[in-house]
Amino acid sequence: MIYFLLFVEFFKIGLFAIGGGLATLPFLQELAEKYHWISSYDLINMIAISESTPGPIGINTATFVGYKVAGVAGSIITTLGIVTPSIIIIILIAHYYMKFSEEPIVRASLNGIRPAVIGLIAAAGFEVAKIALLHINQFVESGLIFELLNYKAIILFAILLYLIVKYKKHPILYILASGVIGIILKY
Repeated sequence: MIYFLLFVEFFKIGLFAIGGGLATLPFLQELAEKYHWISSYDLINMIAISESTPGPIGINTATFVGYKVAGVAGSIITTLGIVTPSIIIIILIAHYYMKFSEEPIVRASLNGIRPAVIGLIAAAGFEVAKIALLHINQFVESGLIFELLNYKAIILFAILLYLIVKYKKHPILYILASGVIGIILKY
């Protein structure tokens, strides 16, 4: 039963996460809250790992969740679940796109999808920033405003943002540097 549930849930994520891997993040957050298969912190760690490894973030994260919930078989099922909608949709689009790509309704539909994709990615970015830069649980428990901010994370974020804008090096360098800093500071 768990395998069927994993497949269906990740099929739905794959079907509605238009715009790529980052668009899956709000759906994964909802999944974490609904089934408690993973915590918000697990999700942030999965994002960090998925962004640091080859492959799409949505597939990497689905594989990780599947493995955590039901081992190797679970990881295979979730991966199949998340990619199956894309395979079906791409086959259909490839078949009909050249024939209908200049139709006004097709162009209008594609233009209408773009803002939704931006919204999904922005929502995912907001959730990641909220979890990474704030200590909401500590703030709720203590009520002290100075415990709301994760000062180390904010400083690291500001430094990395400055370095990225100023030097424009390959992103993997910043990812590796962040990992090393996290180890040193025992983040």
